[in-house]
Amino acid sequence: MVEMDRRSVLRGAVAGALLGGPFAGFAARASADPAAAHELGPIPDLRDGKVRLWLPKGFQYRSFHDTESQVVLDDKTVLPGRHDGMGAFAAGANYVLVRNHEINNAGPAFGNPAKAYDPMAQGGTTTVEVTRFGEVVRSYTSLNGTQMNCSGGQMPWGSWVTCEETVNGPDVGPDFTGAPNIALTQRHGFIFDVPSSGESDRQPITAAGRFAHESVAYDPKDGYLYLTEDDFGFPSGFYRYKPKRNPLRTGRLDNDGRLQMLRVKGIANANLAASQDPHATYKVDWVDIDDPAPSFPYTPGVVAPTPNDTALTHVARQGWAQGAAFFSRLEGSAYDNEVVYFTSTQGGGPAETSIGPIADGYGNGSGQIWAYHTRSKMLRLQFQSPGADVLDFPDNVTTSKRGTLVVCEDNVNDNYIRGLTRGGQLFDIALNRLVSSTGTPRFNDEFAGSTFSPDGHTLFVNIQANRGMTFAIWGPWHKIGV
Repeated sequence: MVEMDRRSVLRGAVAGALLGGPFAGFAARASADPAAAHELGPIPDLRDGKVRLWLPKGFQYRSFHDTESQVVLDDKTVLPGRHDGMGAFAAGANYVLVRNHEINNAGPAFGNPAKAYDPMAQGGTTTVEVTRFGEVVRSYTSLNGTQMNCSGGQMPWGSWVTCEETVNGPDVGPDFTGAPNIALTQRHGFIFDVPSSGESDRQPITAAGRFAHESVAYDPKDGYLYLTEDDFGFPSGFYRYKPKRNPLRTGRLDNDGRLQMLRVKGIANANLAASQDPHATYKVDWVDIDDPAPSFPYTPGVVAPTPNDTALTHVARQGWAQGAAFFSRLEGSAYDNEVVYFTSTQGGGPAETSIGPIADGYGNGSGQIWAYHTRSKMLRLQFQSPGADVLDFPDNVTTSKRGTLVVCEDNVNDNYIRGLTRGGQLFDIALNRLVSSTGTPRFNDEFAGSTFSPDGHTLFVNIQANRGMTFAIWGPWHKIGV
């Protein structure tokens, strides 16, 4: 068994007490005591009886779309791997999942190449209808020909907005993998609207920026999309995009809006990646990005592609020049009741002395969780991990109906799904105990794509693994404070 004492329920300065001002009431909705979830234990997968997860008592799960073996979708597509961000939508008695596939490097697109945004890009999204117990009903390709589809965001008009975590293209030199981009036919680094009821039109929302997009959270009251950036070796920015037309009325995102980047008032280039005081709070404003979707000069044999690091930071540097804030590797985000929560994967340690490139990632901490109040324009540190034994590299995040944050870990050790209550208590929800078919432990494969079904019954989540699989998890959520 895994005892709660291993990562004790946190109190005081590290996790935070009740919040005041615009954040008042954050704790009021967490009614259950997560201490009831003292132990995680091995639970057999209802798919085949193998143990892939450890969960609290009373929980069950079923995995599906395990790409360690070939899976063929209903449209005859071979399912790609690297399952990542994901959204869950109602479909009668069932649910529809729109799921990212974070695949990099040039290569033939999966699915129908005639539909692909770029026939030489291997990422995209698949859509799968499942029962509340993870039984697959149907599945198909909903977007293909994109790259590095990391996370995204579920939109209230019935779409999943998927993000490309790259700026690759024929006009940009090799990225961190060293693989050339000359086979690509399109610019990458954009977001795409994927309706839950069908396929994307494969048209990028270029006005929302060409940068290493990670996730999106939408504020339906003010109409902004809040965008995170994961520039691994450089400071990352927090952005917002305001479409010209209200997507709640039109049913889709337009490409005519304005992109902006967060700046702390009175502190030029505030280094928020560095360790913060408990409950650190900042008043912020937003600076305009005038060139959000650059095309770089390139002529084969005449003008060389722009270096990848230069292209990667082109948008951010426009914000930095106006004093925009520095974060460390911004990843998952979620909107709840006028607050956008987002994770800073390597935030919270000693300040970096350079803005990059930094080979092991920008930031020296074990992770932060920030909360931005959309109406008051206040930014507050919700949680800062004191070390890897407490919370190690938080990534994707979602919220439960009770307001608990559900956080996926992505580190090189054991990976957990963790709960963070409105009162600042941190606790375990699930532990990865995946073993490959060859007997190799995959305990350090990341959790990703956490999303609750609309009725709150089922938590869907991916383990990215060397290929990928999806899990449906259900049980007495209220007993463990979720």
